[in-house]
Amino acid sequence: MTERYDCHYCKESLFGKKYVLREENPYCVKCYESLYSNTCEECKKPIGCNSRDLSYKDHHWHEDCFHCFQCKRSLVDKPFSTKDEQLLCTECYSNEYSSKCHECKKTIMPGSRKMEHKGNSWHETCFTCQRCQQPIGTKSFIPKDNHNYCVPCYEKQFAMQCVHCKKPITTGGVTYHDQPWHKDCFLCTGCKQQLSGQRFTSRDDFAYCLNCFCNLYAKKCASCTTPISGLGGSKYISFEERQWHNDCFNCKKCSVSLVGRGFLTERDDILCPECGKDM
Repeated sequence: MTERYDCHYCKESLFGKKYVLREENPYCVKCYESLYSNTCEECKKPIGCNSRDLSYKDHHWHEDCFHCFQCKRSLVDKPFSTKDEQLLCTECYSNEYSSKCHECKKTIMPGSRKMEHKGNSWHETCFTCQRCQQPIGTKSFIPKDNHNYCVPCYEKQFAMQCVHCKKPITTGGVTYHDQPWHKDCFLCTGCKQQLSGQRFTSRDDFAYCLNCFCNLYAKKCASCTTPISGLGGSKYISFEERQWHNDCFNCKKCSVSLVGRGFLTERDDILCPECGKDM
């Protein structure tokens, strides 16, 4: 007697019929597809034993259902992308979701190099200097009036020139008498030290640090012989072509301050009235 060979699930005989083995158990095609076939993501029908099952991230498709969501072209054996669980060919994905070049308005294809600045994107070959039209690439650039400039072109076209050395001022300029200077060029006429960041004064349109100005032009105190700058609100006393610092305007004999008081003179000395009585 011939041994029976039945479907593991419905028990119908499989003699003369197609069947599928699963875990060493035979199933008729109908039972196997009902129990184990994947459902197509597109048409929602089972993917039968005679159909090619294409899968991606736990989703399955019939071969004929595996196509671009927008243009419907087959994606079998072709590169594709997904958006919101929809299949898209590379071209449709790029047209819909890839960045557009700010210059030529064409799509920047995935994988191609692009340049970005303040929310805009460019093809690498489209990101060029407005003046020389050369690609900027990864070099420094300066935006102005919705255009981009390489640094040399920007300096030639827009940067102020130092009145002293005639070269462009890119950072750290100083304005003196409505004219631009580099910090390194704006120096004391006397000692040649930088004047940027410190107090200075001028004489005959030449700038001087306070020390040089005082040493060269300030009057000297009749008492201590050091310069009287008169700058910054400092006070001094003047009498008969002579000047004194306020702190130096004292009685020669008793050293009392004579500021705001009467005084007497004895040759080159000044005296308070009390000491003057003894003379």
